[in-house]
Amino acid sequence: MSRNRRLLAVVALAALVFLSGCSVFGGGEIDEDDLVGEQEYDWETNATASYDLSVSSSAYTAVLTVRNESSLTIRQSTAFQGDQPISVESLQFRFENGTVVNATHPGLTATEGSSSTEFGLPASDGAVAFTAPRTGKEWSTEVFVDGSHEVHLPESTRVGIPFLSRTSPSPDRETVEDDQMTLFWEDPGSSISLQYYLVRDLYIFGSILGLSLIIGVVGIVHYVRQIRQARQKREDVGLDIDYDDDEFGGGGPPPGMR
Repeated sequence: MSRNRRLLAVVALAALVFLSGCSVFGGGEIDEDDLVGEQEYDWETNATASYDLSVSSSAYTAVLTVRNESSLTIRQSTAFQGDQPISVESLQFRFENGTVVNATHPGLTATEGSSSTEFGLPASDGAVAFTAPRTGKEWSTEVFVDGSHEVHLPESTRVGIPFLSRTSPSPDRETVEDDQMTLFWEDPGSSISLQYYLVRDLYIFGSILGLSLIIGVVGIVHYVRQIRQARQKREDVGLDIDYDDDEFGGGGPPPGMR
């Protein structure tokens, strides 16, 4: 009887997992309310893919140009969970004639699976834009479309100083305009990852380093001075005696007996 109960419990658990497939296996069309949001995108970009990290400290925007594609799949890679879908908001599409539509358009859809998010596109040529979450001063993305890529950093942030920042791969070009740095790649490969720093962090780091150097120099000077004073005291009390020139060596009587 107990075996039957255990078997029923296992079957019930399996059924529960199957019925809750949306949460365990992912999947399902994202609710339109989550996709329809007010967000301005810079459609006039010369790069095939343009990312802007200055939207907020917790989000970024992406504008991806598509050619001869009826759909587009995006994902994010994690160290422990592997490929994961990207939670998107404010989904929009720009036709080649300049018309921009949002997720209320029947041809523009987003489906979140267990390992990726797939966009259904209303036209094979155009540009799709979305907003996605991010955290901290590190950011990365896979390359979803072929061609050039650009990343706009938040204002008053930079890359280029070791230990404070990193970029992989190294950008082909960097520009700064109105205190905002933009990184550009002709062909970034399979992914882009970066870590930036605040300009004020550089000043703080430089101040701490300078203060540490000053403290170190003062400490060395004080240590050398202490050694010299100790040596002088030993000489004053006659502890530093050179026995090479004593009476046994023909140099005369020791101090005090001359």
